[in-house]
Amino acid sequence: MKAIYGIIGCGMMGQEHLRNIALLPEAEIGAIFEPDPEMRAKAAALAPEAKLCDSLTDLLAVEAITCLLIASPNHLHLSQMEEIARTRPLPLMVEKPLFTDPGDTARVSAFKANYPAPVWVAMEYRYMPPIARLLSEADSVTGGVRMLTIREHRFPFLTKVGNWNRFNRYSGGTLVEKCCHFFDLMRLVMKSDPVRIMASGGQAFNHRDEMIDGHERPDVWDHAYVIVDFASGSRAALELCMFAEGARFQEEISAIGPEGKIECHVPGPTRFWPAELGAPPEARMVYSPRNPKGPREAVVPVDPTLLMAGDHNGSTFYQHQSFVAAIAGSRPVEVSLEDGWWAVAMGHAAQQSAMSGHAVKLEGDHFRVQT
Repeated sequence: MKAIYGIIGCGMMGQEHLRNIALLPEAEIGAIFEPDPEMRAKAAALAPEAKLCDSLTDLLAVEAITCLLIASPNHLHLSQMEEIARTRPLPLMVEKPLFTDPGDTARVSAFKANYPAPVWVAMEYRYMPPIARLLSEADSVTGGVRMLTIREHRFPFLTKVGNWNRFNRYSGGTLVEKCCHFFDLMRLVMKSDPVRIMASGGQAFNHRDEMIDGHERPDVWDHAYVIVDFASGSRAALELCMFAEGARFQEEISAIGPEGKIECHVPGPTRFWPAELGAPPEARMVYSPRNPKGPREAVVPVDPTLLMAGDHNGSTFYQHQSFVAAIAGSRPVEVSLEDGWWAVAMGHAAQQSAMSGHAVKLEGDHFRVQT
């Protein structure tokens, strides 16, 4: 039986979801709600058989749909989740971040406690083939990861409908909007929860000369360093720079333990690679055992069809493949509401640390500035 999606939000990321769902024989698009006329027209071209709806209420009334995807602007996610819970709680994939306001923890907890269907938080980076390979091999190569470093050197935020991603109040802030992916990976690799976060970041260059709607300058950050201590005693670090699109690789991740080091190097979106430079770089792994020494490299090929279907190294396809299997009951939900909550909480804690100049302790379902 096919999974028939109702899609809520079809801007840039929503359209990537449409292209990848179209590659799955066991899924189709049944209905779309997208209020922006230009994005609505693009979505209709990608999914011509889908019913176009004028509201979330109208979409939830489409009997044919069997699952939902939220890919709307960040600040709308939680209220839309709550409307779905009240109206028609179908299996749900919700784009990251799960929520944007640290004051909404109680609402997220209530949703988690009462939603009766599977919920999958969209964390594409887990499913990028080179990162998935690092996740599967890290323990055997390192003997147990004790240090993890994630570096993302990339392009500035792209233009989105209404410029919502230019402002902390809509996006949750750069360390939530962009970096929740990396905090999710940290917990996954370390198999432990964070206990303390220290950060420094700010807005150095990007968007400083922009004026939105003629009167407001963007306040999103474009660079940061974050250090995370985990309950297990392991440590992780993040280096983010969003004015470094000239780099060959966009993400570089290294995991180190008593027996060795494993790295993955991930190129950015294929469509941004200049044609005059020839073929775009391929993702690669580097294995560096301590004894005997002898680093070796391996290329991680990705299906060109998947590279052209989105900006996330094929991961959106693999994520939907797993989600469809989960709602069919053949595999578990792999990215839970708890995972989504922790990724956002870590981002908020990092931003709070950077603004206060102090470390932030995370304690259970809340966090506070450490004095």
